[in-house]
Amino acid sequence: RYYQSPDFERWQAMFETEGREVFDKRREIVAALEIRPGMSVADVGAGTGAFTVLFSEKVGAGGTAIAQDVSSEFVRGIEARARREKLANVRTLLGGEKDAKLPAASVDLIFVCDTYHHFEYPQAMLASLHAALKPRGRLAVIDYEKIPGRSSAWVMGHVRAGQAAVIAEIEAAGFRQHKSHALLRENFFVEFVRQ
Repeated sequence: RYYQSPDFERWQAMFETEGREVFDKRREIVAALEIRPGMSVADVGAGTGAFTVLFSEKVGAGGTAIAQDVSSEFVRGIEARARREKLANVRTLLGGEKDAKLPAASVDLIFVCDTYHHFEYPQAMLASLHAALKPRGRLAVIDYEKIPGRSSAWVMGHVRAGQAAVIAEIEAAGFRQHKSHALLRENFFVEFVRQ
């Protein structure tokens, strides 16, 4: 409900600000994903499109960067941003709370940043992400560390599951953990491969 009618500019100022860990480390995060020209990358829960723009650069003219979100306002905002910045390889997609709505076997990499904890139906959503990946496609998840005594009160109250529970849910949905990146302090960053 929180994102049903968001103000794009207000959220852009919040999401894309120095001091937010994933924004500060965005270029290192994208580099770690080893995205190659020609790939199809889906930014699920794209928000204001900060990562979509970077994926667009990496995949090049022969690739596709898909910005997917459950908020039509975010989708429209990213469409306008892509037009302004002349990002011809950006596509947008309005997803649902149980289905990302990505075409079957269509993407090489799905990226989910600070969004997994918003999945109210994680097994249904993970099934749709699994179906959308090409064989050996990857799912990269960045989400908040939920550690009593270390994580903020906001995280402890807001985030549904910690890293171990998230990994268990994803592995139960037909993924194999591929690698973990130690780039972040407030968030974990784990890649999975579709089995």
